[in-house]
Amino acid sequence: MSNSYVLVINSGSSSLKFAVIDSKNGEALVTGLGECFGLPEAVLGWKYQGKKTEEAIAAPDNHHQHAINRIVGLMESLGFTKDLVAVGHRIVHGGEKFTSTVRINDEVLTEIENLSDLAPLHNPAGAKGIRAAMQAFPSLPQFAVFDTAFHQTMPQKAFTGAIAHELYEKYGIRRYGFHGTSHYFVSREAAKMLNKSIDESNFITVHLGNGASVCAIRDGKSVDTSMGFTPLAGLMMGTRSGDLDPGIIEFLLKKGWTQEEVFNTLNKKSGFLGVSGLTSDARGILEAMESGHAGAKLAFEVFTYRVAKYIGSYLIPLDSLDAIIFTGGIGENSLDIRREILTNLKLLGFVEDVEGNEAARFGNAGIIGKSELLNAVAMVIPTNEEFVIAQQSVALL
Repeated sequence: MSNSYVLVINSGSSSLKFAVIDSKNGEALVTGLGECFGLPEAVLGWKYQGKKTEEAIAAPDNHHQHAINRIVGLMESLGFTKDLVAVGHRIVHGGEKFTSTVRINDEVLTEIENLSDLAPLHNPAGAKGIRAAMQAFPSLPQFAVFDTAFHQTMPQKAFTGAIAHELYEKYGIRRYGFHGTSHYFVSREAAKMLNKSIDESNFITVHLGNGASVCAIRDGKSVDTSMGFTPLAGLMMGTRSGDLDPGIIEFLLKKGWTQEEVFNTLNKKSGFLGVSGLTSDARGILEAMESGHAGAKLAFEVFTYRVAKYIGSYLIPLDSLDAIIFTGGIGENSLDIRREILTNLKLLGFVEDVEGNEAARFGNAGIIGKSELLNAVAMVIPTNEEFVIAQQSVALL
């Protein structure tokens, strides 16, 4: 056993993901998921040494606390308790207050709750997970790692919206960006693979999953990113619209739609699902395309076109480019989507390495293309956000 294990918790409004991570090498010794919180079918499942176990959560209320109490029992039964050195929490929104990982105390927890207006679905759930974990592990130091922190190096010209400045001063309306731990991790791994110092590396990182975002990284720091005030902005995603003319919202409200209907549609019924009329899952889109489904083909084309367009625009804040990095569930595994994006980048000189693209899937990293014009490569690096949370928690001990 090691004394470098960190329990990583990602608490959602109706779910809770957890993992025991070895902060020295990133190995996940246990992974688990509690889901359907608030419903009779709430369950907690975990995987240890290849074996999967699942059990119902019988508590009539406060499923978060029950799940964490059960995780405590699991840690004890598996013999991990004495080797845990910290608990690391993924928190979606840190606003401008939190620019790096912090140790949690009452003041930090209150501030996370105060930022709930900026992330109403996520921060209250994160705070709930923190409270439950602090009660369950009173002797362990607990840390908050923020999705927004990596992007706090963006210059003012990149994060400022072209709206009345008083809206920023009064309400904090600006570009914040998300997926920060993922963009941070893959950029550092890419620098190692290319044998470059991260402080002298320029990347465009492309996190493609059910949520998706692009980040421009200059000298190792985020200088622009596609998600904005909320995770709804930027790329087309599984069920989110991405960038949209705000006049459409006014139009729909005038047509009699309620505010809830509008934002439910933009967040949960758009993206792959909305365009295809079929599914939010990229694998389903690709399968339906092969069967001649016109909506799936259009969704594929819109998605890959928009990703390529963002990549092209993110050359602007960079002095040079070392690599385009694909990550996330789609970015790491979808050969066809990566191929189409590279095809859309032909003006930038990118040519696919067919064998490399086929090999870089299912957990394998690798170079999938090259641009002689830009002296840059396209590559795949599997993300490991839990490892970042564990490492940054231990670093503050």
